[in-house]
Amino acid sequence: MDALLPGLQQHPGTSVLACALMFRLAHRLLQRLPVPKVVAVDDFRHWKWKNLAVSLVHSLLTGTWAVTCVIMWPEMATNIHSFYTAPAYILICISSGYFVQDACDIILTGHARGSWEFLIHHALVLWCFLYALYTQVYVAGAVVALFVEVNSVTLHLRLMLKLAGQQSSPLYQINKFLNLFTYVFFRLSAQFYLTYFIVQNYSWLERGGYFLITMILMNTMILIYFYRLLRADFFPRSRSSLQQNGTHTNNVKKFLTD
Repeated sequence: MDALLPGLQQHPGTSVLACALMFRLAHRLLQRLPVPKVVAVDDFRHWKWKNLAVSLVHSLLTGTWAVTCVIMWPEMATNIHSFYTAPAYILICISSGYFVQDACDIILTGHARGSWEFLIHHALVLWCFLYALYTQVYVAGAVVALFVEVNSVTLHLRLMLKLAGQQSSPLYQINKFLNLFTYVFFRLSAQFYLTYFIVQNYSWLERGGYFLITMILMNTMILIYFYRLLRADFFPRSRSSLQQNGTHTNNVKKFLTD
């Protein structure tokens, strides 16, 4: 990996686009896999399923990679401004490519209006990641930020099970508790740790104001999602409304539902 680093650092934009094409290829390959009948008969659900399948691949890859990086190089968790390694830099290239591919998939397939929350999230993440790739600072911070992808594994699985109408299955019941655990210990903890670091070191950090605003916006979003998650999975208004969330809902064209 060290041999790849100089070329990636010279052309980070090209590297990100190459990774985006890689995820687009994964998208095409995943289309060959069978899908549940209830998903296959509806065009929107079918697109959403394929989109989530690629997202699941990204989360499995980058979440595991990010945690491994910090385990192997603990300094990455404390010196998030300056420290980085070749595997960490490559990880940010790969993840940036995914966010580019996913944003393009949402926009070009005509689902931007129903997926605007995802697009805002992707824009916030991309500007932070691209800044890290072009300046070689905050790379470790980007790696810590990717701890959230551990939670994204259970979050994407939850949405796919809802698309398939499997809210009553044992797998969904197990996953909802795993999702709650990973949301707290990987998503919320990682976001708030990064926010704390920026606040504590604000006086000397480059672009500290921009990153602090970005973190505040993202923290607001994940707290809203957390409330919606708890309301849907642990405090449903009624059994009928819970079933409608996973099957026939008035917001069928909205990507992000409870």
